[in-house]
Amino acid sequence: MGLYTEKQRRQLILVIAIAMGCFLLWMMRDIIPAFLGAVVMYVLFRPLFAIFLVKWHFPRWLATLSVITVSFLLLVLPFVVVGLMIADKVNLLLQQTDSINAILYKVQDFIGYDFHDPATLQKLIQSVQGNLFGSVSSVISGVGGMLLTVAITYFIQWFMWMNYNKFEKTLAKLVPFSREESDQFADELKSSTFGNVLGQGAICLVQAILLSIGFVIFDLEDPVFWGTITFFVSFLPVVGAPIVFVPAGLIALAYGDSFAGYGIIIYGFVLVTNIDNVLRFFISRYFADTHPLVTILGVIVGIPVFGLLGLVFGPLLISWFLMLMKIIIKPEPEA
Repeated sequence: MGLYTEKQRRQLILVIAIAMGCFLLWMMRDIIPAFLGAVVMYVLFRPLFAIFLVKWHFPRWLATLSVITVSFLLLVLPFVVVGLMIADKVNLLLQQTDSINAILYKVQDFIGYDFHDPATLQKLIQSVQGNLFGSVSSVISGVGGMLLTVAITYFIQWFMWMNYNKFEKTLAKLVPFSREESDQFADELKSSTFGNVLGQGAICLVQAILLSIGFVIFDLEDPVFWGTITFFVSFLPVVGAPIVFVPAGLIALAYGDSFAGYGIIIYGFVLVTNIDNVLRFFISRYFADTHPLVTILGVIVGIPVFGLLGLVFGPLLISWFLMLMKIIIKPEPEA
């Protein structure tokens, strides 16, 4: 007779499996964004995959390759371009000490705050330059990790698309939901993912385009660059776009250009920030309308964990969690 009963053996195996699973998750913590990215892309591009495979009768390998190519062009390549733009702009700023000096002196005169002596101002400039250099160095050092994450994401995607039937059937068996709950979860997963990624992305894109147009109207420098920056900061509700157009307006006022200074600030608050509410009204008719509090909390907890990807993954994970809670705490049917 063995040391354990059959029930005890199975319980022990379960405990060991859970412990090993937790240890494996801890070991793979650095590539969790790759798995999340693969899931998000699977949800977003599944309709397109169905078009390639079913409607256009592509072979499975060609449909998979087509979806991966489209997702790379739409989601990855823009980040590469933006990264190069930012690196080029920061490098230019680091070489223009005289221009930074002039701006700071103008701001000093405009706001009436005295930096007391040139040495203090020079220290401030050196501090700004040091922070910029440190930020660029951190980004460069993180490029390798980002490339690895992207590579793993597409490696996972390849097998998900090539075995999509088996993947979805296995997932349906593993989730502890009834058929009705599984269908509800799938629908809400799709809706929340599209709402968070495409919906919020569309809002940020419109705000970025509008602010770029505003920079052109009021003859401010680098409208494309600052519009691009606006796209990313606009993922931060309330404080997003003003981070760009308020300083731009203050600098214009400091240089005595009242038309551009007041104009871009009024234009930003009246049109750029309010377009968010208008677009959310239409987006909520097609996708899940993510509450601003979910977005704010998601960004706060997501950025320290996932870096820039936390702008998307943070709100998404909170939305998915709330979605699960909604299924768990559903009201009991009336007798």
